[in-house]
Amino acid sequence: MSTREVEPNGPDAGSAPADPSEGAPRRSVAARLVARTGSGAVQVMLILIALFWLVPTLGLLFSSLRSPQDNAASGWWAVLTRPSQLTLQNYAELLDNPDFVASFANTVLITVPSTVLIVVVASLAAYAFAWLEFPGRDWLFLAVVGLLVVPLQVALVPISSLYGGTPLYGSIPAVVLFHVGFGLPFGIFLLRNFFAAIPRDLLEAARMDGGKELTIFRRVILPLGGPAIASLGIFQFLWVWNDLLVALVFASEASQPMTVALQSEMRQFGANIDVISAGAFLSMVVPLLVFFAFQRYFVQGVMAGAVK
Repeated sequence: MSTREVEPNGPDAGSAPADPSEGAPRRSVAARLVARTGSGAVQVMLILIALFWLVPTLGLLFSSLRSPQDNAASGWWAVLTRPSQLTLQNYAELLDNPDFVASFANTVLITVPSTVLIVVVASLAAYAFAWLEFPGRDWLFLAVVGLLVVPLQVALVPISSLYGGTPLYGSIPAVVLFHVGFGLPFGIFLLRNFFAAIPRDLLEAARMDGGKELTIFRRVILPLGGPAIASLGIFQFLWVWNDLLVALVFASEASQPMTVALQSEMRQFGANIDVISAGAFLSMVVPLLVFFAFQRYFVQGVMAGAVK
């Protein structure tokens, strides 16, 4: 029997050690760019961009702290070299205005009930869609999801025509009910998806211990769904607080919020920048305080789906 002679340079011969870098996977351009975002230069650039985005807010603040004569004579940046221009007279006059104080109170009376009702009703409905069995549940949920694509502007004329002659039209409850009606589809959709991700074993264990549905909702769902509920509350609070269109249609002069009051001031006194800037900054401070107060829950709610 003859044996096949193996050539020294054949495939069976020992080969030189391969370059270690040949087997390492090459990172994409996007991955390399992401890796470089932690560098000091990129962080400095992001800080500069953030400061640039704060320039309009600073301009509004400084304009509200200057007298009408100073605002008419120069731009708001002049206060950087002449800080003696700063004064609280604009805010004092604004808070002495009963119309503005009434509009601020109307904004609170519209925003707080709207947010609370949306959070409560959407939480209960989302729990029912996620964990309760009843006929037509999936079709009803699809109908709720379909309502998300209905524009707000579509319902303004029909609802105002339908309820225009009733005592409810033009009052604060009318604005609240409209916000609740159009805020519920998004709230139910958001919370239902979050509640459905809760482990079934927790609910089954609570039912085996004799817990009723309301008890399970209060003792299990609410503590675990706190971040999502807080996120929904922040979204709705900011949306209702800054709303102008719904208030223009459904609020009367006695129940108008700050957005309508500021819009009226701008229409009547377009050059009165001291009043407009002070009112606009006050209307912006409250949403900022609410956001920063619940920022931790908001971040948890946004990141909840990424860690499951």
